[in-house]
Amino acid sequence: MAQISDELRHSYEAVMYHRRNPLRGLDRTRRFQVMTLLSIMWTTIFSATFGAWFYFGELMIGHVLLLLGVIVTGATFRMTERKTGTYREATRDDGTSRYDDVWGA
Repeated sequence: MAQISDELRHSYEAVMYHRRNPLRGLDRTRRFQVMTLLSIMWTTIFSATFGAWFYFGELMIGHVLLLLGVIVTGATFRMTERKTGTYREATRDDGTSRYDDVWGA
């Protein structure tokens, strides 16, 4: 456990501690500006990721509901088709064609 803690501390200091990170060669003002921009960038990334996670959940629920609707509709059509047959297999009592096409068949 202590090894993980030491590795986390070392990683944190490599980024956040001004005497150890790669920006240590810059003057204080420039280093502050760069670190501020980096912090804004990472805050935006994490906020967008966290916000997208909640939006992703709503999006996923919508897709699952749409998929379930398609599955139920398809299952209903297949079940009905098995019981009654397809439209082309249906017979007409009056002997007329099932549909009128260009040639009048």
